[in-house]
Amino acid sequence: MIHPPLSIQPIPYQGSKRALAPRICSLFPEGIETLYEPFAGSAALTLYAATHGLAERFVIGDVYAPLIDLWELIVNDPGLLSDRYGSVWAAQFDIGPDHFNRVREEFNATGDPVFLLYLVARCVKNAVRFNRQGSFTQSVDKRRTGMQPDRVTRTVHAVSRLLKGRVTLFRGDFRACCADAGPGDLIYMDPPYQGTTYGRDKRYASGLDREALIGALCAFDARKVPYVLSYDGQRGEKVYGEPLPPQVMADRLSIHAGRSSQATLNGGSDVTIESVYVSRSLNVADADIFLGPPVQGALFA
Repeated sequence: MIHPPLSIQPIPYQGSKRALAPRICSLFPEGIETLYEPFAGSAALTLYAATHGLAERFVIGDVYAPLIDLWELIVNDPGLLSDRYGSVWAAQFDIGPDHFNRVREEFNATGDPVFLLYLVARCVKNAVRFNRQGSFTQSVDKRRTGMQPDRVTRTVHAVSRLLKGRVTLFRGDFRACCADAGPGDLIYMDPPYQGTTYGRDKRYASGLDREALIGALCAFDARKVPYVLSYDGQRGEKVYGEPLPPQVMADRLSIHAGRSSQATLNGGSDVTIESVYVSRSLNVADADIFLGPPVQGALFA
């Protein structure tokens, strides 16, 4: 098994499940043939599972094409990605404060995945935001300069060594991404939560219809495809979304996710409790792994 460095997260965005990956992956069965992550984002669960030998193959998918274009470079051409990122990153010191806005404008016009990585690494608290037209709108974080090029180089090469030849990349709807999944596979889903994908400051480029998700889960149940779903939850007194209906054959667990990154961004200290739905075929109704805050010092924390 390849043992990459602890700092293996190549896309450092707020909302990543890297801190929770050890506990979520503890619910996975042994001998997974293919792990599907159709709402990939930073693919934290895929990276953790690949590092620990939890599956033979992987599918990283997302409806946001520039993100999968970025994963294409990470896996198959990390040298080109690190070289271009280094050039974009260095230009901020020559151009000055307007550099970020220029890159953002160019990205919104072209969808260049290298620009996307720079924007995510350089924006406020790594908290991506999109407008109703799907354009990246978050502002520059003036307190830092973004992920250093040498770290990007180390990270993307480590991820490429870990995944190349073992991963399929998919651009499109999560149902199409998982169309070939069978009983020997596992689907991990971390879709946009209700209440975070609509309005003026969306956290994701596109939303997810609740009924579409419920229909897909029922279809997975019918096909006997096991899955783990991170969905809805609570931050302080604010509840995001309603529990899934009883026709979804999954057990709902609660995970103490620690201090909310969004609350930190706003100067608060609210704690996040996330809901995780697990296929009943995985027999985890009595699991107590989710009690308490994340373990400090865990891999990807």
